[in-house]
Amino acid sequence: MVTRVITVVSSVASRTNGGATSDLELDLGSVKSADISGTLRRRSSILRGWIKRGAESRGGSVTHQRQHLQQGRTMTKSNMSTAPTEKREHLYKILVIGELGTGKTSFIKRYVHQFFSQNYRATIGVDFALKVLNWDQNTIIRLQLWDIAGQERFGNMTRVYYKEAVGAFIVFDVTRNATFEAVIKWKQDLDSKVQLPNGKPIPCILLANKSDQPKQGIVTTPAKLDEYVKEHGFAGWFETSAKENVNIEEAAKSLVNKILMNDKQTNAGEIVDSDRFALAGGSKDSHQKKNCAC
Repeated sequence: MVTRVITVVSSVASRTNGGATSDLELDLGSVKSADISGTLRRRSSILRGWIKRGAESRGGSVTHQRQHLQQGRTMTKSNMSTAPTEKREHLYKILVIGELGTGKTSFIKRYVHQFFSQNYRATIGVDFALKVLNWDQNTIIRLQLWDIAGQERFGNMTRVYYKEAVGAFIVFDVTRNATFEAVIKWKQDLDSKVQLPNGKPIPCILLANKSDQPKQGIVTTPAKLDEYVKEHGFAGWFETSAKENVNIEEAAKSLVNKILMNDKQTNAGEIVDSDRFALAGGSKDSHQKKNCAC
């Protein structure tokens, strides 16, 4: 049985226009359910290839860059001040989950491509997109956004889809209270299947989507939603509208800030896997303002 035609949609940072993006789309073909694990591994390998080529085009091979970084660490204090600034790249996997028809795909399209379509097409299985952020002058962040189909909570593949995620959005539709009632089930499913290296839940932000339409339920009382978020271990919540582009960037920045904080605590500033590349020079910590509507 064919699960779906998997499409990779990537937003790749322009190397010449200060953060402008271009789009790259690849069709990986139809896959069967039995082949899904292998296919996901191949997709991750493709992304690593893109990142490696991008890194090499900006400063030589990854091996050369790491050798350069190691040399930089041995410099004395007297010449450290003259060293070039270290450039860091991070790759983070983020899940976008929630009930069918809550606007998960529209949220991703708005965030990655600044695009919204009224035409609805249900996601089957999983889609994903790549968003590139020039976070600050020293940091490039690549976000793998995994768009999990609403019906997948009832299947047995979510553990595969959730693997190695470091953050998540749970989306509900403010016009359909039933989608909010399912939020806790998604949160429990998430917390039971993926954790941070220290065993704690990954940061998860609740999105009250379609806020441009008449609301019903708890979202009409923000104070109650504040309590709900705190009680169930969410990192915050935002009212969002993919159609009107409301709080899309703000929600994403809030989650990325929390991921960076966890990453810093876990790795203590060190590069620990092949998905993080330090490009050249000495290190410099970045401090970001938190953007949270909770």
